[in-house]
Amino acid sequence: YRAQPIALGANTDPYQPVEAELGITRDLLEVFLETRHPVGLITKGAGILRDADLLAQLAQQRLVHVYISITTLEPELARRMEPRAASPKRRLATVERLAKSGVPVGVLVSPIIPALTDHEIERIVAAAAASGARRIGAILLRLPHELKTLFGDWLQRHYPDRAEHVLGRLREARGGKLYESAFGERMRGRGPYADMIQARFEAVRVRHGLSRNAYPFDVSRFRPPPRDVRQLPLFTM
Repeated sequence: YRAQPIALGANTDPYQPVEAELGITRDLLEVFLETRHPVGLITKGAGILRDADLLAQLAQQRLVHVYISITTLEPELARRMEPRAASPKRRLATVERLAKSGVPVGVLVSPIIPALTDHEIERIVAAAAASGARRIGAILLRLPHELKTLFGDWLQRHYPDRAEHVLGRLREARGGKLYESAFGERMRGRGPYADMIQARFEAVRVRHGLSRNAYPFDVSRFRPPPRDVRQLPLFTM
């Protein structure tokens, strides 16, 4: 086995409300610390601060990096779009707390929603840098499978006057469709609008001295967990 960073939160947030009761993510972090295994976390929840002690210990050995996802800095839009997630203010405070604890932390400007949140790119990057983020990333809104219908319904319910404009801009960046799955394009899109978004993001990223490069984990520290003598063999001779 070759130790490579494991990502928690790439598909499902590891700090959903139920985590406060179950503690599954904390149990995993304890295993990562015990075995000195590198791990990266992506979350939009302030619940990660509960595990700041473990994250700080992992950080001392270059075994962890955290990304906080920030979609908008506008409280009302945040409540409509992510009603069960931490507010933008709490997310920035989380970045600051983790940074002060010595945990390498970055921000994902994600998702960038055309004609709805794209005007905030510069503000979010500036706020991330001021809060102590070291790295920054950006992802254009992705709508695979049933998300196309769900997002369209959400737009009609909350922003009916902008719905067609938002979807039109998204199609412009997705080759005339609402989603393209091609690797290398699904995160950033293509065409003039997508290129403009990337150019703006790059300009403000460089201005604030933030990196897009992957965090340099130390994979050499890994040690396999001790064998559990309570485990019975499948076959006995």
